[in-house]
Amino acid sequence: MLTIRPVPRALVPVDSEAARHVSARNYDEFQGDTEIWEAIRRAPDSVLGVTMAHCAVDSPTSILPGDSEASLELAHRNFQRLSASRFTREAKRILYLYEIVDPRRPGVRQIGLGGLARTNEIRTEDTPAGPIIRNEGVRPPKARGRARLIEATGAIIGTVNNAVPDASGAFAAALERHADGTGPDFETGGAGDTIHRIWLVAEPGAIARLQRLFAAEPEAYVADGNHRSAAAAMLGYESFLAVFFPADRMGISPYNRLVRLPGERDATAVDAALERSFEVSAAGDEPLQPDATHVIGVYTADGGWRRASPRAGVYDEADAAASIDHDIVQRTLFADLGIPDAADERLTFVGANKDAAWLASEVDGGRADLAVTLPAVTMDQFVAVCRQRRMMPPKSTWFEPKIRSGLVMAFLEGD
Repeated sequence: MLTIRPVPRALVPVDSEAARHVSARNYDEFQGDTEIWEAIRRAPDSVLGVTMAHCAVDSPTSILPGDSEASLELAHRNFQRLSASRFTREAKRILYLYEIVDPRRPGVRQIGLGGLARTNEIRTEDTPAGPIIRNEGVRPPKARGRARLIEATGAIIGTVNNAVPDASGAFAAALERHADGTGPDFETGGAGDTIHRIWLVAEPGAIARLQRLFAAEPEAYVADGNHRSAAAAMLGYESFLAVFFPADRMGISPYNRLVRLPGERDATAVDAALERSFEVSAAGDEPLQPDATHVIGVYTADGGWRRASPRAGVYDEADAAASIDHDIVQRTLFADLGIPDAADERLTFVGANKDAAWLASEVDGGRADLAVTLPAVTMDQFVAVCRQRRMMPPKSTWFEPKIRSGLVMAFLEGD
């Protein structure tokens, strides 16, 4: 059984205009500190100045080391200023509904329930029956960084995005009824012309009804935010901030790779490695972003775009994780090129907010040797990996649209 509790003290925007000032893309949606610095300069009142405080400085040359004492102190000061600003207010004992309107998915209404989930419901070796299932490994240094930010600010700002089966559709239907009965408390635009709407739910009867419906869900799958949930658990907190969406309402976009080749390897080595495990053909001059499973795009500056498909026997079809193209490429192409470890710093993971043309430009500009474009993991693939209790290949699911940071934040005091 899943549990969701109201946030005892939440920090929220006062209205939609304030939400436009306060909210921001998540820290992991940027390609480097300079891009973050530029975003903060454009929106100096946004929560990004807290979550990525090391970039909230006067110039790019002054950017601080991430998770340094100086950056954590700056995060503390910036959060205090945000909490006291004219853009935010406190809301007491609330659940909330979160709806994302995405013009790229007409007819799909993505609406979920937010509040505090329990860390002891995350499935781990110590809690093997936990109904919240992670599907990616957690890197302790990254989780510690998020934990230090929680300690520095006295608040949980990062939200964990989860999927629930909602096999009957009753959960989504109840959320829609509630949302249709009143206007949102605030809304704001986001990437890709998306609209993000929040309904705060404070009435005890409504909270109880939503909790009962949610408890009927057998399990949940962490879609985005494994390290955010791990950070709360690492600190010994009972809860983490989370939103739960019906799985069939969620979207997954491509998650690609840029590669710097080790040693003297070049395009010839890339071709040889491809031939060992893939059927390969020329893909023409247009940037290739595959939209079908087991079709992979590969780009080098002197070889252009190739289309590759894994040969028979390269992966085990019965293994949901090993059948995902991100895992196939890592075990074959990258390993053959001398990069067997997905954590190797020569691999750069690039989300769907950068397209195939941008990836090719990085290679042409000499900032990478190889670009690999991969089809989006399907929701069926994602759920199958979770149900097999396996781990997703690292950085293989770019759930999109992303939850915006700063729309609902949870103070630790009163939890």
